[in-house]
Amino acid sequence: MITIRFHFTIAIRLSARRKGLTAMNAILPLKKDSTSQGNFYVPATLFKCWVDRISFPNQLCFGSRRSFCTVSPHPDNKEEYLLSEDLWKVLGVPSETSVHLFEKGNSLHIGPLVGIFTAGFTKDSMRPIGERSMYFAKLLSATLKCGAIGFAFGAHHIDWKTGSIKGLMYNKRGWYRVTVPIPDVIYDRLPNRSSANIEQVSTTMKKLQSQYFTPWFNPGFFDKWTMFEKLREEETVKDYLPETVLSPKTTVIASMLKEYEQLYIKPANGSLGLGIQQILKPANEKYYYCRFRTDKENRLRRYTSLARLLKTQYPNGMDGLIAQQGIDLHRIHHRSMDYRVHTNKNKEGYWEVSAIAAKIAGAGSLTTHMASNGTVKTIGELTSEYGVKKQVETDLMEASLQLSRAIDKKVSGFIGEIGFDLGITKEGKIYLFEANSKPGRGIFSHPKLKVEEARTRMLPIEYAIFLAQSTIEKQLVTTV
Repeated sequence: MITIRFHFTIAIRLSARRKGLTAMNAILPLKKDSTSQGNFYVPATLFKCWVDRISFPNQLCFGSRRSFCTVSPHPDNKEEYLLSEDLWKVLGVPSETSVHLFEKGNSLHIGPLVGIFTAGFTKDSMRPIGERSMYFAKLLSATLKCGAIGFAFGAHHIDWKTGSIKGLMYNKRGWYRVTVPIPDVIYDRLPNRSSANIEQVSTTMKKLQSQYFTPWFNPGFFDKWTMFEKLREEETVKDYLPETVLSPKTTVIASMLKEYEQLYIKPANGSLGLGIQQILKPANEKYYYCRFRTDKENRLRRYTSLARLLKTQYPNGMDGLIAQQGIDLHRIHHRSMDYRVHTNKNKEGYWEVSAIAAKIAGAGSLTTHMASNGTVKTIGELTSEYGVKKQVETDLMEASLQLSRAIDKKVSGFIGEIGFDLGITKEGKIYLFEANSKPGRGIFSHPKLKVEEARTRMLPIEYAIFLAQSTIEKQLVTTV
């Protein structure tokens, strides 16, 4: 039985009860009943609500599937949901677990069913998503704690004829495959830009959204230049932006060096600090310098002219590269320091800061990335070890939330998490270096960031539940 869902524009902030949608606040166990047919048993208190209003739901939904049912009070008066085995099979429920229950009109929705979309699957049963398997295992464990049913899948796992997906689930015994309906919501965790650009991947995304109207959050990757152009239109955040120029001419680079004495050249669509070079021209020197990293080593070259530097370092020209104002950052032991801030939307659809950490550049490195021997420090460590003021944390949180709301406003689609790389000058001014739609998790190797690491896994699932509930409120469901 395949279900096609039609719904209108989704409001991002919704209360638990509006326009006929009832949210059962408790997360309760869902169990299988082999003694009945066509029944969905609920706690007596919930059943009494329907008795009082003399109106009973008669349809049950799970993901894109739905079936008629008879609702009844739990035969043993337990605080749990009990579903007849025949309905269990029709709906494609994979296992007994704890779930939310949403009511809209005459329909009940169990779940929600959360699909985590990715690529890079392997044939290894122990590590089916390669090196990222442990992260996905933890992410799927978070869905259980949040009262959702989660699975990982790729474009090649979908059976369009049956409207089902052969995905991967994880429990204490390990990984296993399941066949489930099209999910209520999809969390995009593609590993890189190249996977996002595969035709099958982009086609799958369009098809799920056009045929099933499945909300899909955190699609794609941010482009540095496009993001800069969007944010500089916003009065609330434009002061956080360093001067940035796309495909700069030599005269522009010379002018920027005269004003700032340093600038960074980076790919407009790069990530992980790859391809970044720093050009320096101290006012009291006649030479130009270029710092970069190659073969896992930090390099510094000196040139007698800017023209020679650009010809040697950029033989293919500057197209597709951006030049960004160099910032005189606060330093620790003469090493540059910036900050990674994670923001997430929570279960109510509002932005919150979920993690903050400082990253200190390695010796001779032009970036603070851990791959370049950078180190991670908590704000508490900065305060106790180096005397950094606690106010820094408050300022970073305020800036990150302003930037999150601005990006949410300017970028189409649903955005549920962002990773910011921010710098602070010696005078305390904050600059945005980069915003990432799929932030790396390198800072969480720090032993004092375990709580934040867990929080950044829970929040996307909480937001997925919120988004699924919001979608249910706006949809009309038709069985074909």
